Amino acid sequence: MKILVVEDEAEFASTLCLALERERFVVDHTESIAMAREAAVSGPYALVLLDRTLPDGDGLTLLPILRELHPGLPVIVLSARGDVVDRVAGLDGGADDYLIKPFAIDEMFARIRAVRRRPSELGSEEIRVGALVFDVGNDEARVAGDRLELTRRELRALAVLVNRRGRTVLRESLEQAVYGFEDEVQSNTLDSHISRLRRKLAEVEAKVEIHPIRGVGYLLRATP
Repeated sequence: MKILVVEDEAEFASTLCLALERERFVVDHTESIAMAREAAVSGPYALVLLDRTLPDGDGLTLLPILRELHPGLPVIVLSARGDVVDRVAGLDGGADDYLIKPFAIDEMFARIRAVRRRPSELGSEEIRVGALVFDVGNDEARVAGDRLELTRRELRALAVLVNRRGRTVLRESLEQAVYGFEDEVQSNTLDSHISRLRRKLAEVEAKVEIHPIRGVGYLLRATP
């Protein structure tokens, strides 16, 4: 799962991003409305954590932009502005939740889980391909009821491939989903992750295969 964090306070942002990465999230961090807008245009995200007090204005002004670009994208506002009028403005403005600073990290994760459990416009919460079941709500893959032990990058790659099963996924799309702004991505980095993912799926007899489409990307499909 890839999260966009929009927060200008450096120390708090660092703590937040580290906590998210420890839970195997891929994280992009921006410090302003303008930077967040650019990130939202170029990258696919599963959730946005949005501060209100940013250098170039109130973070709530980003909400209609996010809704236009990605309908259904969950947004949780993180703000020290906790008066009732502020919370109402955030929720009426389109936020899915409003978390008041300071807050416990465990509560933030609980809020993230709650938002992701809500009915999605994207369809079923479980996607089945061959013997593989990808649980969208819990962000995990299973075969014969057993959870696959995947790294966060393998999991992100698999999520994209499963969601577009039977269709070719461009390398650029996979890289945007798997890697964050700060990651150093070499030409063969994605291929290495896909190779390890392919091996793990074969080991558990997931009955799916990932085909490389030379110079284009990858395609996942079920096998007999």
